[in-house]
Amino acid sequence: MLADMNEDAFWQLIEDCRPAGPDPDADLLADTLTERLARSPLSLVTGFAEQLSWALYRLDRKEYGRDLSGDAFLYTRAAVVAAGRTEFASVLEDPAAFTPYATDLIWAESLLCTPDRAYRRITEKEWDRDTRYSYESYSNADGWAD
Repeated sequence: MLADMNEDAFWQLIEDCRPAGPDPDADLLADTLTERLARSPLSLVTGFAEQLSWALYRLDRKEYGRDLSGDAFLYTRAAVVAAGRTEFASVLEDPAAFTPYATDLIWAESLLCTPDRAYRRITEKEWDRDTRYSYESYSNADGWAD
């Protein structure tokens, strides 16, 4: 378990906050998550940040991002997370499932700011986030090893 949110709780929160209709850039998801987290204990916000970073780190691998810029790769990985646990697991199982995200540039940049926005709402301070795993592109050395 990372902080006060385990992986199951993380994915359940994503599912609970996903809108029923189209949300092409995950902006509605990010807004709903921010609202939900801002009404939670701070430990859940930091736990969400840890789980989000861990999920993005797990997708930070050469077979997914070799042809994308650092930003595009980060935002497409975030879109996989925004699509939910089933899609995330599918992409981990089969790198070809990542192709539509990369070729169609499906992004979810706003998801990345969710814990920071919730933290700011709770504490009225900026957060210098420091998670166990970096979500930045190319930070997973094992995922980029030859």
